[in-house]
Amino acid sequence: MAPPPDGTGTSVPELLHGDVFALTGALIDTPSPSFGESLLCDAIEAELRALDWLEVDRVGDNVVARTSLGRPRRLILAGHTDTVPANGNDTAVVDGDRLYGLGSSDMKGGLAVMLELARSVSAPVLDVTYVFYAREEVGAEHSGLGELFELRPDLLVGDVALLGEPTSAAIEAGCQGTMRVVVTLQGDRAHTARPWMGRNAIHRLSGLLADLDRYVERRPVIEGCEFREAMQAVAVSGGVAGNVVPDRAEVTINHRFAPDRTIDDARAHVMELLEPWLTDGDTVEVVDAASGAWPAVGDDVVATLVQRNNLEVRAKLGWTDAARFSAAGIPAANFGPGDATLAHTAGEYLERADLDAVYASLFNLLTVAD
Repeated sequence: MAPPPDGTGTSVPELLHGDVFALTGALIDTPSPSFGESLLCDAIEAELRALDWLEVDRVGDNVVARTSLGRPRRLILAGHTDTVPANGNDTAVVDGDRLYGLGSSDMKGGLAVMLELARSVSAPVLDVTYVFYAREEVGAEHSGLGELFELRPDLLVGDVALLGEPTSAAIEAGCQGTMRVVVTLQGDRAHTARPWMGRNAIHRLSGLLADLDRYVERRPVIEGCEFREAMQAVAVSGGVAGNVVPDRAEVTINHRFAPDRTIDDARAHVMELLEPWLTDGDTVEVVDAASGAWPAVGDDVVATLVQRNNLEVRAKLGWTDAARFSAAGIPAANFGPGDATLAHTAGEYLERADLDAVYASLFNLLTVAD
């Protein structure tokens, strides 16, 4: 049985066999908010350890299961077990061929596909590594996948990786990088009755914000995938008191950049926009940055998956853990059931057709040799 919604239960839930749709519902009914994935991790580990064709390792709340059949290529199938906090949607609800519930799209449907493949395909034509990892929905420094790369990189050796992020059963190749920059502009305090005696730091933001509003994004086409960069102000702060000209103002900018830019390239691009508005004493601090991932469409395994199933191939405009694999020299793409635009919403749901399509495509990939 599933634990109570607060995640404090100790019973390992029953994870149904043979029906990926029902299995997804069981995973939804097993709470796994970030930092609270242990019960779901226990259940997945127990299922995988019961399979004698898999070698299973657990590192913290991360579970890795591998075949060792001596195949010429190794595919990594990876997915995160955590969800954002519940919003009245912690219980699975079935409405025909639609499954509502927290994490249904992001990404318990993807986890169900991985788990059912691990249980159903005992002798895949590729060696397979299944990676169930914790804490993706929080800061990068907490990432369970990052923990694995740091502590047990040997478990993540492979030739290509597919992440079960929601893509509506399309291939979203690679991903964009992301950077957050905090810009601090200085001013001079004065009484608002005599503003000419000071310099208003908040007013100084106006030109910079106008340039951001006029920003024309670059749209490079890489390996046939069109990326679309973006630069947005996401937070503004400043002010001293209701009768004081402020002497300091801050704006936080988020830049999403295509994978043909490095982090240094992206920072230089941000600085091009900022330079006209900076004077002595102003500061620019990069507080967070992550590289993108080059599209893996040229990889033989990904190409086979696309060709056999006539899959749509497009760019991933957000950031995913495909970038971590790419940084380790492992080509990576995103392929999973569910609509990413529904992720983290109270009405999140998953369509059976998406789930079945992803499962069937991967089952074919693992069981049919070229």
